[in-house]
Amino acid sequence: MLSKKVISLAMTATLALGIMSACSSNTSSDGDSSSDKKVIKIVTQSPLSGGSATLGEAIKLGAQLAIDQQKEKFADLGFEIKLDAQDDQGDPKKGVANANLVVADKAVLGVVGHLNSGVSIPASEVYEKNNLVSISPASTATDFTDRKLKTVSRVVARDDFQGPAGAEYAVEKLGAKKIFVIQDKTAYGSGLADAFKAAAEKLGAEIVGYEGITVGEKDFNGVLNQVSSKKPDLIYYGGLYAEGGILVKQAREKGLDIPFMGGDGLDSSTFVEIAGDAVKNTFITSVAGDTTKTEEGTKFAEDYKAAFGKTIESYSAYAYDAAGTLLAGIEKAIKDNDNKLPTREAVTEAVRSTQDYKGVVTEVGFDEIGDNKFAKIFIYKFDEASYPATLDGEITQ
Repeated sequence: MLSKKVISLAMTATLALGIMSACSSNTSSDGDSSSDKKVIKIVTQSPLSGGSATLGEAIKLGAQLAIDQQKEKFADLGFEIKLDAQDDQGDPKKGVANANLVVADKAVLGVVGHLNSGVSIPASEVYEKNNLVSISPASTATDFTDRKLKTVSRVVARDDFQGPAGAEYAVEKLGAKKIFVIQDKTAYGSGLADAFKAAAEKLGAEIVGYEGITVGEKDFNGVLNQVSSKKPDLIYYGGLYAEGGILVKQAREKGLDIPFMGGDGLDSSTFVEIAGDAVKNTFITSVAGDTTKTEEGTKFAEDYKAAFGKTIESYSAYAYDAAGTLLAGIEKAIKDNDNKLPTREAVTEAVRSTQDYKGVVTEVGFDEIGDNKFAKIFIYKFDEASYPATLDGEITQ
């Protein structure tokens, strides 16, 4: 029988060999340990459930593709880049609650989001207090950037550009003289409707009615009865596709075959699914261009379909470009910090200093309040119940 001392020595040696073996197995041939890579997280905040989930998922997937395509580059710099997709449900309270959790995670260096301006605005207050940069691929309300927060930027145009562009098209091209305006009482919908109304009146049109609906409603007979009584030659709607699709369908059922017009909140395949054939003679202004008009955009659409098995939506490529802009800023901040993990402040500074990032659908260059000086407005018309609609023109700021 071996002595206790000999057994103890043998166990110690065995333990030491086991530790050495484990260390060896976790080390690659070039001596780098996979566990040594510092994690950087990019958060997406968008509705992944509820009435706006089609566009919310498009934002998530667009950002996911950008991250997946750049993982190897960041690995070479010693970092593991990850997506953290948050479901804000299109609800300001949920968006703020998520934002508070996000800022507490020190690995998070940037946010791509939100879809809805009504969520972006309060959530961005949380990001600002914690020096976390955010880039929205979709929020258009003027208040989003007019607050002049250093962490807030967007790649799309503002409502005070989109609204007047729609009014000019409605009055000068469609010949609208009497317009009934409906909006969904959200920051986005009311802001866009107000901008359209003011511009249309300035152009000589008469606003014969201005009414609000509630998000989640499904019966719009009350407001449409008011529309019928005013006999307008165009209906303008400021809001999202879930209610917009029902609204245009019920309008046609009441014999209101006049042009129906709205903003980028209607730019979704689900709008067409809901409205069906009633979508004909509908016009939309959108901050999103036709992705497949360029070779780069077509390649993106193909890569997106191959990766996720889905066709692109209006904001898929804008989320991709927003994430690309963010990743470029993070990369610059890393290199400026001798290839070490940068601070959130350094990332914010690098992102906001962006002047000529070339995306697949838009060039990005931020002004002093975070608006993209290259943003455009696009006019589309639905001649049939299919998505996307036909591009009928574009307007540069």
